Amino acid sequence: MGVIHQLDDRLINQIAAGEVIERPASLLKELLENSLDAGARNLWIDIQTGGVKRIAVRDDGNGMSPEDLLLCLRRHATSKISSLEDLFCVASLGFRGEALPSIAAVSRLEIRSRNGEGSGFRVRCSGGTAVEEPEPIAHSIGTTVIMEDLFYNVPPRRKFLRTEKTEFKYIQDVVQRLALANFLTAFEMTHNGRTVLQLPSASDDKGRLDRLQRIFGKEFARQNSAIDVATDHMNLTGWIGLPTFSRAQRDLQFFFVNGRAIKDKFISHAVRRAYDDVLMHGRHPAFVLFLQMDPAEVDVNVHPAKSEVRFRSSGSVHDFLYRSLHHAVANARAGSVASPTVRGFDTEEKNNSPSTLTDSRYQTPINLGFPLRESGSQWKTLRESTRIAIEATRDDHSEAVNQQAEIPPLGYALAQLLGIYILAQNKEGLIIVDMHAAHERLVYEKLKSQNEQNGIVSQPLLVPVSLSVSDAEATLVDQNVEMFLLMGFDVERSGPESITIRCIPELLKNSDVAGLIRDVLSDLAEFGDSSRIQECINELLGTVACHGSVRANRRLTIEEMNSVLRQMEVTERSGQCNHGRPTWRHISLNEMDAWFKRGQ
Repeated sequence: MGVIHQLDDRLINQIAAGEVIERPASLLKELLENSLDAGARNLWIDIQTGGVKRIAVRDDGNGMSPEDLLLCLRRHATSKISSLEDLFCVASLGFRGEALPSIAAVSRLEIRSRNGEGSGFRVRCSGGTAVEEPEPIAHSIGTTVIMEDLFYNVPPRRKFLRTEKTEFKYIQDVVQRLALANFLTAFEMTHNGRTVLQLPSASDDKGRLDRLQRIFGKEFARQNSAIDVATDHMNLTGWIGLPTFSRAQRDLQFFFVNGRAIKDKFISHAVRRAYDDVLMHGRHPAFVLFLQMDPAEVDVNVHPAKSEVRFRSSGSVHDFLYRSLHHAVANARAGSVASPTVRGFDTEEKNNSPSTLTDSRYQTPINLGFPLRESGSQWKTLRESTRIAIEATRDDHSEAVNQQAEIPPLGYALAQLLGIYILAQNKEGLIIVDMHAAHERLVYEKLKSQNEQNGIVSQPLLVPVSLSVSDAEATLVDQNVEMFLLMGFDVERSGPESITIRCIPELLKNSDVAGLIRDVLSDLAEFGDSSRIQECINELLGTVACHGSVRANRRLTIEEMNSVLRQMEVTERSGQCNHGRPTWRHISLNEMDAWFKRGQ
């Protein structure tokens, strides 16, 4: 006899279950995706003992006929694709037709469904074997899938499950992720008989923000920027957390491609670059982003759990995401109390120097130098506004302030506290500014702008540096000579596995150039792009800005303090210093009234 033999269907399904069903949460994900693909607008989820004992999902989708009920339990039976062309243009969440047979192979499964024609039907399956033909039952239009005793017939798999609390946490993550991608669908979930989640359908901005708040919390709902950027081929929408709302872990990062939640190294790299200079070390941004593009440009059939995708043009996707998010983060200027909405960006805007931007509403001169020695009608008007702001301390001070022509977002300076903080008043209350952190950001952005305008100055090496690299890395140097030149490096291939460095940026003359070049080549190989050189230059500029900024206990005049406030309002990223620390804080009048119990 031969040694090769055909496996029976039951064992095949159990092997497939090892790929598809890792834990209760992955099983629930498959069931919910089927319901959403069936057009469900209401989903009811019942969980017992973390999903190990029971998972039940009921929907009001299209439902199935008795014939479909039997077919759905067969491997590779699906309604979502019918040809090879469909496989390369998948628009649904699921398509392989392995989920239900795999679930049935490792649990006791019951499916009830009605498609609107006649009564409902039920089919039962245990351990991968259907125990009866579909039988008529009373059921509303839609489908109910009940799974009980997960891995009852595969004890080794059951031993690897975690505690009930941990498994339910994974289930919550799955439901939240799908709820964020399907705002029009209402979700309700119970665990051990207790309702733990209720998310009504969200068809407008208010409803979507309410769902966002229920999942992410009030602080994220308050500290975010809405994104809506489109090109001819891609559309990016969603919300990104302001730099002031950062996390110690990546637990609030959700990215969806055509409604499918995915994780991708190109996307992570683009987001990380967009938040350069505004996050403290070890902190991570929060975001919920939706990328819509032609399904033919995305291969979703690269992972059994469909948690990864492959882009046909990963470089263009990376560039689009980086530019969109970079623009949104830069626009989070100090004084933006309300969350701004980014609806597009101008490719030429990045060439505008923040230090030259002015706002005609305030007509305040921009000057990064100290001390200020400005004079004229503008400063007389400013001093008069400041005097009025200081005197407006009675109960009706809000009305007095509102009578002024127009108060800037950061208001007008009142005083300096302990030589460290600038105290200012605007329409809503008190503004507190860390003057060193704020001025550090202003100087830093000025230096970056000058560096971009003047170009990077190169310095020839007296003795060229030769580096041994791999053949692939040497090829990358050949392919990116112009990129290196733009960043101030003259690098060329000098052999099959060697490169020669002849010029370096003057600012990096004391840096580890060889290590930097190797890091850049590593980024180019993995992402097709690198920001290492610019990051090193910015780090040096940040050091210069830190040492060149106004220090604590430096007494500032009212005019100087107001100049800092006006510059913060028009300078990119002025809400944080270049170390990621916040530069300002707003305290509303209502908050202060609550402190002193006024009106109670």
